[in-house]
Amino acid sequence: MPTTIFQAKKIHTMSHARPEATHVAVRDGKILGAGTLEELERWGDYTLDTTFADKVLMPGFVEGHAHAVAGPIWEGTYLGWFDRTDPDGKLWPGLKTVDDIVARLQEADRADPGDGILVAWGLDPIYMDNVRVTRADLDRATTDRPIVITHASGHIMSMNSKALEMSGLMKPGVNHPAIPLGGDGLPMGELRGPEVMVPAATKLGYDRRASEATPEGLRAFTRVCVRAGVTTTADLARTYSEEQLDRMIEQSNAPDFPICLVPFRHGRDMAPKDLIAFMKAARARSTERLELGNIKLHADGSIQGFTARLRWPGYQNGAPNGLWYLVPEQLSEVLEGALTEGLLVHVHTNGDEASELVIDTLEQVLKKVPSPDNRVTLQHCQMATPAQFRKAARLGMCVNLFANHHYFWGDEHYKYTVGPERAERMNACRTALDSGVPMTIHSDAPVTPLGPLFTAWCAVTRRTPSGRVQGEGEKITVAEALEAITLGAAFTMKMDHLIGSIEAGKRADFTVLEDDPYAVDPEALKDVGVWGTVQGGRKFAAATI
Repeated sequence: MPTTIFQAKKIHTMSHARPEATHVAVRDGKILGAGTLEELERWGDYTLDTTFADKVLMPGFVEGHAHAVAGPIWEGTYLGWFDRTDPDGKLWPGLKTVDDIVARLQEADRADPGDGILVAWGLDPIYMDNVRVTRADLDRATTDRPIVITHASGHIMSMNSKALEMSGLMKPGVNHPAIPLGGDGLPMGELRGPEVMVPAATKLGYDRRASEATPEGLRAFTRVCVRAGVTTTADLARTYSEEQLDRMIEQSNAPDFPICLVPFRHGRDMAPKDLIAFMKAARARSTERLELGNIKLHADGSIQGFTARLRWPGYQNGAPNGLWYLVPEQLSEVLEGALTEGLLVHVHTNGDEASELVIDTLEQVLKKVPSPDNRVTLQHCQMATPAQFRKAARLGMCVNLFANHHYFWGDEHYKYTVGPERAERMNACRTALDSGVPMTIHSDAPVTPLGPLFTAWCAVTRRTPSGRVQGEGEKITVAEALEAITLGAAFTMKMDHLIGSIEAGKRADFTVLEDDPYAVDPEALKDVGVWGTVQGGRKFAAATI
């Protein structure tokens, strides 16, 4: 096989043995070595590629918590508070009032008339002084067709009257904690949690994740990844069948597929034994660009949606405690079966009570199935206490902290949800590292935009939208943040032997940057430009993807 030597202004390898280099040699999609040109010429005949002579290379960014729906979700109408850019580069202004939301829905209705479902996403009323967007508000947009809106967190869905009628919920006497009622005794329009969201949407014929399984939807997601410098990404909580798995393998094997996709299959639609058997069989079908055999579970909901499970004293505004998304017996059975078969499990835990459940359950399971390198990962783990981090470290667990949350919801947590003290220790990166817990940080795209450098900036600065630093003592350094979005994420996915650093034998996955993230002011970390990526030795320019 031919050898290519890439020249760069500087290469940060994430290898303690050789932290920096100027050249990296690649053969058959893997790294022969990093060093000087003179050193690498010893591998024999080569082609010198100077495309990156004025660029900075890093190990390909690894996103440990995203969803492939972050690409095709733009087929719906964006209703979020913050400005966002779609996969085609169009900027969508954020919406600041309920009237703005209604107006954009009306525009979408006019642009695509008919009686089909009007799909939208990104709504989060907590920014608007925590007002609730009701079915009556949505009826102002249209009463002739159903409206279905997935909130920014993904844990709440809003519907207009037509959608509630078609889903069989528009009737008095509905008695369910996840279906709040209005003053008229009828559902006010919000559905909280998958237990009610999924059945209601199914009755409407709506599957909010169906588009992620299409070739077009997955291709849109890969464009988002390349522009963010991501070469490997988790696709957390995907549900897929044998037929859908076949399609994923076929598409990811395409010569121009620019990422390694790591789908974590959700366990909500399978009995634990069936889930373990399915994932064991799937793991054997892994390829260079599709890493299979991983499981995702949900323990609770979202903090800003008041559906996360919190320990005492609970929510500052007096809201009732959140929702459990699983029962302890289910969690225990999945963990025991997965550890027995060597399968990796990540569990969504936003609230500290949810983290406590998973930590304590794993402790008991490990007595039956000793697994010191289990790497069971608490995803989000936003409210974990120092004691919980210490115990997680003793059990061989990892954490993936939601650093972006400080920017997108920091002020709201300070004011509404948990109050100043607990808001300042949310997503405690410093405590996690000091406690010896292997750690990464994430975007949860499309909940927040995919962008590892922005995520790193959030962990380094802990700034909120108002400009405050929220939790000075939980800041980490630029070097620690950059390791978290490369080798740290790779470790939590049990892929650190393949990716995460530029070392001989690993995949030739690089992020190509316009500036040196170690050299810029930490406040400018999020603004470092991304030229594109090299994945498996193949070049992908963000400008042309």
